[in-house]
Amino acid sequence: MAPNSGRRTRILLINPNCREATTAMMVAIAKSAMTDGFDIVGATASRAPQMIVTPDALEAAAPEVAEIAQARERACDGIIVAAFGDPGLNAIRAATGPLAVGIGESSMLEAGANGRRFGVATTTPLLKSKIDALPDALGLRSGYTGTHLAEGDPQDLMRDPAQLCAALAGAVEACIAQDGAEAVIIGGGPLGEAARELQTMFAMPVIAPIPSAVARIIRLIAARTAS
Repeated sequence: MAPNSGRRTRILLINPNCREATTAMMVAIAKSAMTDGFDIVGATASRAPQMIVTPDALEAAAPEVAEIAQARERACDGIIVAAFGDPGLNAIRAATGPLAVGIGESSMLEAGANGRRFGVATTTPLLKSKIDALPDALGLRSGYTGTHLAEGDPQDLMRDPAQLCAALAGAVEACIAQDGAEAVIIGGGPLGEAARELQTMFAMPVIAPIPSAVARIIRLIAARTAS
């Protein structure tokens, strides 16, 4: 649906994980990246784990994400799927309704713009194959340098922000030093706060996926409104 002149343009951020605190964190990050005239609200999956760390969990999240989008589509102008594997995004796009983007695709399109070489630093080893497949789908394979993993159990890292940031910093360094990445994406919605901190630690661009998705959905809404 096109933005309604009777209200501010509203973006719905869907958290495919079931943790409300994670949704609140991601919405706060998204709000900080918003331009005037846009609002953002969050919605949290109820049938998913607190953190998606396996391919099966990623695939299982997709139907509920699509259900949330369908239930809320009349109240929003754009949708952000806030898990790095973008579960449910294709189903949302297949239905008529608001524009939709995923944080995985959005961050890769930003990182790989103009042929820039880019890698991914993340915490979820079992999702590496899913991450590695995304550049192919986006036509970015030639610039993709690969994924490096933070050392440590994903769940344990999430409980210790300082340890999480340090472990991800090591993965970012590996992307740059070992693979020649010219930009590095922090691969995960729940990693949003760490991504912002890591941006201040490196001269090389560190891409935070939630702001990438915000910028992209705003551009798409503006283009639709202008057409």
